[in-house]
Amino acid sequence: MAETVKTEEKVEKAEKQDKVEKVVVTKKYRKPSKKKVCAFCVAGEKTIDYKDVAKIRKYITEKGKILPRRQTGVCAYHQRELCTAIKRARNIALLPYVGD
Repeated sequence: MAETVKTEEKVEKAEKQDKVEKVVVTKKYRKPSKKKVCAFCVAGEKTIDYKDVAKIRKYITEKGKILPRRQTGVCAYHQRELCTAIKRARNIALLPYVGD
């Protein structure tokens, strides 16, 4: 009699664990985001001018940091060009090194 009670308890625990596992397995899936397109490639620009501060300012934060590719959607070639353009603009004081 005691053995049957123990086995019933084990079965109940297993059923509870199965319910918990089912809850964990069911997740909501995120819709895949739209792939970002390089703004410079679309415009057909080969080089990025460091004197065009209005265009470059979009790619730095308020603190003055350069935004990464995954945030801006710029291709690798233009990200390198953009990085050097920002650094040159900082060097001749068109852009700040540190934001406010």
